[in-house]
Amino acid sequence: MPSAVRVLGLTLLTVLTLLAAVPAAHAAAGDDGWSAAPAGEARPSFYAEGGPGTVLEDTVSLTNRGRTPVDVSLRAEGAEVTFAHARLRLPPRTRTEVPFTVTVPAHDATARLVARAGDGTTRRVPVHLRATVPTVSALTVEHVSVHADRITYELVNRGTTALAPRLAVHADGLLGPLLDRAPRALPVALAPGSRTELSEPWEGPALDSVEVRLTVTAAGGARDEARVSAGVGPWGAVAGGVGVAVAGGALFVVRRLFVVRRRGRPGAGPAEPSCPEAELTGAVS
Repeated sequence: MPSAVRVLGLTLLTVLTLLAAVPAAHAAAGDDGWSAAPAGEARPSFYAEGGPGTVLEDTVSLTNRGRTPVDVSLRAEGAEVTFAHARLRLPPRTRTEVPFTVTVPAHDATARLVARAGDGTTRRVPVHLRATVPTVSALTVEHVSVHADRITYELVNRGTTALAPRLAVHADGLLGPLLDRAPRALPVALAPGSRTELSEPWEGPALDSVEVRLTVTAAGGARDEARVSAGVGPWGAVAGGVGVAVAGGALFVVRRLFVVRRRGRPGAGPAEPSCPEAELTGAVS
């Protein structure tokens, strides 16, 4: 019987010792127990959604469960974040809420809010950012130039989605159509905001004035058209020379007829003293 009493006494002593140790363990853990988390409802992380460049607001909650103050500094990794207070002291047994703003980037990203105490302990809270970019399909054809053996041009993706463009080519000369190529897919993929230079082979006429029309299309209703006129070969120079010669000849004929009619009119008075007249030939000195 005494042995049973002794065993029971030792068991009670062990239990009491363990119960006394539990508050001590909690107190030790509470001395440096501080945390950072999204304020309000229980959230494991922050989530922000908006158009690129949109500034959104939220609040981070800092809790000091210990018995001594904690000095905390706040910063962000992977995002543009501005805190209402970047440095602050957390009193014992208190919770402090710090507002902040975050700017949505141009694409989806995951950032972190980093809280660091004076003793080097760090808490990180994830921030998931979703960029809601509107789907815009747009492209332009620019800088079209006609050469003897090719047509050069540039395509520019001015939308927000990648494009697979198609091209149609049409050319007219003085006497009618010279080229009519049906729309076909080009071997390029245009990323948003990108620009690429391309060329189309063709054999221009020896002497002609041409008008070239390029039409580009892509999925989503993207479409653009560019026209350019050009003289191929020496036609333009020949036409210009002929025009000057014809104008000069016409002026000479009119002047000579006027002189003849004035001199040969019946009843005219005595002829004016002759004086040398400059003959208009159309030439420019």
